[in-house]
Amino acid sequence: MASAPQQPQLPLFFNDLMPLNSRDHKNYRSRMIDSAPWLSKAHAIPLTVDEFVQAQRDFPIVFSSGENPLPLALMGLNEGVNTFVDESGKVTEQVYLPAYIRRYPFMLAKLQKDATDLSLMFDPTSEALGEFADGERLFDDEGNTTDATKRVLEFCEHFEQAAQRTQAFLAEIKEAGLLMDGEVAIQRQDTENPFVYRGFQMVDQEKLREVSADMLEAWNKNGLLMLIHAHIYSLELMRVIFARQMQQGSAPQPTSQANLPN
Repeated sequence: MASAPQQPQLPLFFNDLMPLNSRDHKNYRSRMIDSAPWLSKAHAIPLTVDEFVQAQRDFPIVFSSGENPLPLALMGLNEGVNTFVDESGKVTEQVYLPAYIRRYPFMLAKLQKDATDLSLMFDPTSEALGEFADGERLFDDEGNTTDATKRVLEFCEHFEQAAQRTQAFLAEIKEAGLLMDGEVAIQRQDTENPFVYRGFQMVDQEKLREVSADMLEAWNKNGLLMLIHAHIYSLELMRVIFARQMQQGSAPQPTSQANLPN
């Protein structure tokens, strides 16, 4: 018996994807929601290089393992633990929220695998969109996109451009051989074994020191060196996130393997 075709994996947070169009969604509105339950269990959030400087003040920035690494902001050190969001999905502190979070429930994607253009898609299961009495309309009476939809489209376009810059950054540091398997050990006074966090990649500082002066100068001019340093400095926050988990009663196990999105 032939096996059923494998369904494409949906991006983080998305339960479904549907193209936005004036025929089917003419009466749709977008509204603000005061909680995001889908965020409460997300510990690693995709990040673009445009956000490194802001994000490194609040979160450790690491890279997922594998051949196609992805920058991630760690809001917790274990799968299912977000130290900045409560169980109801409310953000508990004033911290930087990555654009990946702010973009949801929208994204740009190809309607067909071989398509060249990207279309504005949305998650139809989101409580932020629907035929509501309140909120901002997505289309006017003539079926034209409203300013609200144009702002969403512009945000998503900027996100895609930032994603391309992120891929260029990753290609550069991979070519230079700077990425290594990461490991962070945190010793607690009340346990014999340290907490060891693995399963991610980080910049190898030894190899960074071996980079030629000419390349470092070029990286300094194009901003790549600043991004590397933002990543390195942010790793000190691993201990802060660990302490937050301890305080919130979600202490990591003495040895932990990171389960990060690929």
